[in-house]
Amino acid sequence: MISEEQEVSLATRKTKGAKGSGTIRQRPDGRWEARYTLGIDPGTGKQIQKSVYGKTQKEVRQKLTAVLSEQDNGTYMDTPRMKTGDWLTTWLAGYVGNVKPATLKNYQDHVRLNIAPYIGAAPLSKLTTEMIQQMYNELQTEKGLSPKTIKNIHGVLHRALEQAQKMGYIRNNPLAAVTLPRIEKKQIKPLEDDELCAFLKEIRGDTYELVYFVTVFTGLRQGEVLGLTWDCVDFEKKTLLINKQHSKRKGTCEYGFSSLKNDRPRVIEAADSVMDALRKQKERQQRWATRLKEGWNNSDNLVFTTETGRYLCNQTVYLAFKKVMRRLHLDATRFHDLRHTFAVNSLKSGDDIKTVQENLGHQTAAFTLDVYAHVTSGMKRESANRMDQYIHSVTKA
Repeated sequence: MISEEQEVSLATRKTKGAKGSGTIRQRPDGRWEARYTLGIDPGTGKQIQKSVYGKTQKEVRQKLTAVLSEQDNGTYMDTPRMKTGDWLTTWLAGYVGNVKPATLKNYQDHVRLNIAPYIGAAPLSKLTTEMIQQMYNELQTEKGLSPKTIKNIHGVLHRALEQAQKMGYIRNNPLAAVTLPRIEKKQIKPLEDDELCAFLKEIRGDTYELVYFVTVFTGLRQGEVLGLTWDCVDFEKKTLLINKQHSKRKGTCEYGFSSLKNDRPRVIEAADSVMDALRKQKERQQRWATRLKEGWNNSDNLVFTTETGRYLCNQTVYLAFKKVMRRLHLDATRFHDLRHTFAVNSLKSGDDIKTVQENLGHQTAAFTLDVYAHVTSGMKRESANRMDQYIHSVTKA
């Protein structure tokens, strides 16, 4: 370990104090510091020196090398003068990593609409917790954004500032002490048994009967069921491969395939009744194709289509579903509640939480447990009651 006075010279240019020279030392507090020169202040004639910090000499050396490289190629920006908006633009252009195009578009929209207008002009190095907290408060109270949306914005800003901290542009991440608005947990509303029976009776002969039927007995998301293709249906093995979804592309009027919500394909072993419904749908399409001949065009090989072979629009299906629910006086029921209905009935039927998690495509079993905690709690009570009955039966003997 070198003392405070000992310094390791790095990339010193021929001229003393020239732009680009740098030194490394260990501070009394144990941290490492690299000091580099930006040049000479024309007003005072003194060197303009800046520092980057790190926990190890290697980390600081890498940061210093990066700074000197940026100076050489003309991309260096003096951090005290760097605006937060400038850094966010730089981060979006080169540091977000390998994310989906839709995710990058979300990041860009959040920066453009919800972050830059509030703190974009603030110097990056002067950004404070108070400034960010005020931004979040105004986004909620004045712009009317939901706590969940603000949490998403927070996630984008946190990633950007975390990268800035790693690069030595800021010493601490001001987001650490920010308080986010509380997200109220949405109450799920699965169909009760009598409501499910009424629903199945009501949709008989409906244009989207088979869409609803397959959804409520597989737990697929709307985009997943509408994006199901025949090559992913195995009638022999009675399985469905869920590897994509079909939905409207954000910011456009176009529909198309996209990756799954958590980007994890899964295979579902479907009930015989579900496979029968899919056979019925295949027969329907064959009749439509025979009748229309050249007018039939299912180029995407979709399971659920219009009578001409075109894809079904998510919004059209959703609105038709809501009409059905209004007739049943279940106005608050959403299409997504068919998925919840499947999950609850699976648990009540005795499926273990891991199986339900995999069928639903949740990231973890813990998430599934959290969403359906009320169901598992009731199952525990039923289990306790069964145990009580067993105790009485053996103690009477």
